[in-house]
Amino acid sequence: MGISWILLIAALLFLLQHALFSRWGFRGLTLKRTFNQAHCHAGDRIEMIETIQNRKLTPLPWLRLESTIHAGLHFAKMSNLAVSSGAIFQNHRSLFSLMPYTRIVRRHQVICAKRGWYKLETVSATIGDLAGMQAATMSQRLDLELLVYPRLVSRDDIPLLSSRWQGDITVKRWIMPDPFLVSGVREYRYGDTMNSIHWKATARSQRLQVYNREFTADPRLFIIVNTQITQTMWDAVSDPELVEKGLSYAATLAEYAISQGVPVGFGYNGSLVGQPGTPVHVSPAGGHPHLAYLFETMAKLAISCTRSCSDFLDESILQEGSVLDIILLTAFVSDALEDSIQRLEALGHNVFIVPLQHGLLNLHEKEMSPSDVNADSGESTASQ
Repeated sequence: MGISWILLIAALLFLLQHALFSRWGFRGLTLKRTFNQAHCHAGDRIEMIETIQNRKLTPLPWLRLESTIHAGLHFAKMSNLAVSSGAIFQNHRSLFSLMPYTRIVRRHQVICAKRGWYKLETVSATIGDLAGMQAATMSQRLDLELLVYPRLVSRDDIPLLSSRWQGDITVKRWIMPDPFLVSGVREYRYGDTMNSIHWKATARSQRLQVYNREFTADPRLFIIVNTQITQTMWDAVSDPELVEKGLSYAATLAEYAISQGVPVGFGYNGSLVGQPGTPVHVSPAGGHPHLAYLFETMAKLAISCTRSCSDFLDESILQEGSVLDIILLTAFVSDALEDSIQRLEALGHNVFIVPLQHGLLNLHEKEMSPSDVNADSGESTASQ
């Protein structure tokens, strides 16, 4: 047999095996990716679990999986894992070799560096033949989601909490409603107890009504994050990190307040991802399910500005019927915003400002003397 016949047979065998892998290489192959938890806070470490199974007699000499993942998720380096990063997205590639009827489970360590709503929608799989040549490629849908909540910080790091909002004032203001002071009825809200239902009013209105009890101090908290960095800024946020800081403060305050039994609401003059132009308003409620909803809402926020903070304050507070404690997290206070704050205080609301950058004075702290603070809290307050 001449050398030409040997080469011809080799070429035919190469083409035959290449055709077999191209046509049937993906048969019996299953790919699956999951996270070991559906949500976490920024800075947490989680696992992405890859499961690849070859359920056929034919081996796979090599299999390469590629996907595009947001750069906010950082992968730990592994021997057969390559990650090339860009400004927003990164390419995640891993390489495998599968024997017949084999299953491989790999766990990738992932650091959730940034808050966000991450979606892993597809993964591209490429297989090679016995000669090492690429044989076939397919794309598989994953529909995998991960919610990364804002980073929780120490309450001591929040400027407001080192001042007049903590300690005795918090205890005095966040007191239970007085059962002997009733001022009419109102519609049932999530968190109201069964013994507060006004059955006669419910029967008359055909809607669940409860006693509207007066409070010896107002227990409802509304946290607002202002995405405007300067008075002239609009739409595109000039300093996203300041807004992220505000969301971290808001998440920390909400967790603390709800743990103390205080109903908490949330406002944001930006919008949710995929819902441009619509500010976010979540009415105050209590309980861990509501806290989870607040965290989920914060994870899905886009860094944007859809309305001035002064207009948002005026409109959002009108949606709430009773007096609120309002915490405003903002990088600046304009004359229009100060006017809105004064109107809210004239209506009985209490407004506290948390500065998001150095140089912004809390207007209420500025106006209060140390004796006023001591009179409210019953304690001496040292300057910080």
